Amino acid sequence: MHAQVIAVHRNPLHGFSKTSHPFIDLVAGQGVLDDTHAGVTVQHRSRVAKDPTQPNLRQVHLMHQELFEEVAAQGLPVRPGQMGENITTAGLGVLALSEGTLLRIGALAVVQVTGLRNPCAQIEAFLPGLLAAVLDRTAEGALVRKAGIMGIVKASGRVQPGDPITLIDAPAMHRPLQPV
Repeated sequence: MHAQVIAVHRNPLHGFSKTSHPFIDLVAGQGVLDDTHAGVTVQHRSRVAKDPTQPNLRQVHLMHQELFEEVAAQGLPVRPGQMGENITTAGLGVLALSEGTLLRIGALAVVQVTGLRNPCAQIEAFLPGLLAAVLDRTAEGALVRKAGIMGIVKASGRVQPGDPITLIDAPAMHRPLQPV
């Protein structure tokens, strides 16, 4: 299976879930047009409260369809967009990507991977048991975050379900993703 977009979502208001749309427009340096998290500087309320001048490394949130299947098998039915992602992917090992990886999504849009989404208590408030389902531990006890990845928009473009996702560049040395 080739990596592709399954669904796209945005929400102009702060809230946990995002509404599915036929397409979204990614804007270089900003994020998703008409999404509350778009901007050059941080838009997440908790981060704005700490330092509103921080660069926005969370302009676009990508989450893998495979996670929805995994949590559904645990009795936690969640649909794309409900966990707040902008782009639901399939066939792309998002969690194994390197920080700095460039992804072409659709014909024109390019997203640079910045790091992992750090799942928060809002996930548990949305659906009890979901926070534990999107976290894991390695054999050594290290925390594994499975709630998708974050990125910044490097090139503008329209993205819609069915669009291919292509890895166009990755750092020469793999840099494991850290929460951003």
